[in-house]
Amino acid sequence: MKKVNIKALAQELNLSSSTISKALRDSYEISAATKQRVLEMAARLQYTPNAYASSLRGKKSKNIAVIIPEVADSFFSLAINGIEAAVKVKGYHVLIYLTHESFAAESAIMKEFYSGRVDGVLMSVSRETTDGQHIRQLMAQDIPVVFFDRALEELPVAKVLTDDYHSGYTAARHLIQNGCRRIAFLGMSETLSISHHRRAGYQHALQEYGLAATRKNMISCTADPAVNYKLVKKLLQQATPPDGIVASMEKLTTTVYQVCQALQLRMPADVKLVCFSNLEIATILQPSLTTITQPAFEMGKTAAELLLRQLEKKPVRQAEAVIIPSELVIRDSTKKS
Repeated sequence: MKKVNIKALAQELNLSSSTISKALRDSYEISAATKQRVLEMAARLQYTPNAYASSLRGKKSKNIAVIIPEVADSFFSLAINGIEAAVKVKGYHVLIYLTHESFAAESAIMKEFYSGRVDGVLMSVSRETTDGQHIRQLMAQDIPVVFFDRALEELPVAKVLTDDYHSGYTAARHLIQNGCRRIAFLGMSETLSISHHRRAGYQHALQEYGLAATRKNMISCTADPAVNYKLVKKLLQQATPPDGIVASMEKLTTTVYQVCQALQLRMPADVKLVCFSNLEIATILQPSLTTITQPAFEMGKTAAELLLRQLEKKPVRQAEAVIIPSELVIRDSTKKS
C-alpha cells in the first residue's frame, strides 16, 4: 500500500490541501467539524504525517537506520563500524535502533519510518521475529531493506550472511578431532535461521563421525543470562556430561566459564569450548577462547554498499545473498589433552 499524502486526503474530502494541512495542525482557522472530518479520513486511510516534508522539500533525509538486537555483542559493534565506513563517504547519517530481541519493539520501530525519517534500513532481526509483514509494509513505502547476519530467508531482499552451516560443522569437527565424543550445542533460538543452520552443521559433523546428537545436549538458550546459567549448569551436571561445547552466540562465553568455575571443571581437560565470538579479550581469558570469528566489519560494510546501490537506483538482485566466510581461530579452550 502506497503512502497516503495530504493531496490524497484533499481529493477524498473535496477540500484544499492547505485546509487539510491546517486541520492536521489543529489550526484555529479551521472549524471543529472540518477538523473532525479530516482526522476521521486520515485514520481510515492510515495517513502518517511526514514530519520532514516541509524542511526536506522533496529531498532525501540522508539517514540510514540500523536495526539490531543489542550492542553488547561485539559482532554488532564491529558491523556498525563497517556500515559507517561505507555510508559516511556518501553523506549519510547512521541511526541505531535496538530491539532488545523483541518482535513488538522491532515492529514499532519500523512504523516510525513510514513518515520518511530514513531513506533505507539495514537490519538483523530479533530472536522473536518469525513473520516479515512489518518489513513488507515498510518496503511498500519504497524504503529499501537489506539484512545482515540474521535474516528472514523467505523475504526477497538482499542479504549479507556468513557460512553458518559450515561454521557449525567446523566447530564440532574441531572438537571431535581434539578428542571430544559427547558434544553439546548451545543455540539462541528455535526459529532464527542462523541458529538453525549452525545447529544443522554441528549435527552433520557428529553424524559424519558416528556420534550421537542427543536432544538433552542441544539447548535453546534465552535472552536472560540467569536462565542461561541454570541451563548450562544443568547440562554440565548430567551423569554423563558433555566433554565439548559449541556455543552459537557470544554472550554465552561468560556463562560457560562461570559454570565451569562453579562446578570446578577444568577447561580444556574436562570440557572444551568453541564459541561464535568476535571478543577482543578472547586471547586473555583463562584459558584463551577458541572462536568462530565472523567477518563483522566486512558484513556491515557490504550490507551498507548494497543498500546504497538501491538508494542510487543501481541494479541489485533483490533476493541476492552475499556469503562471507567465518574463521576458526584455535586457542587453549580446545587444546588437546
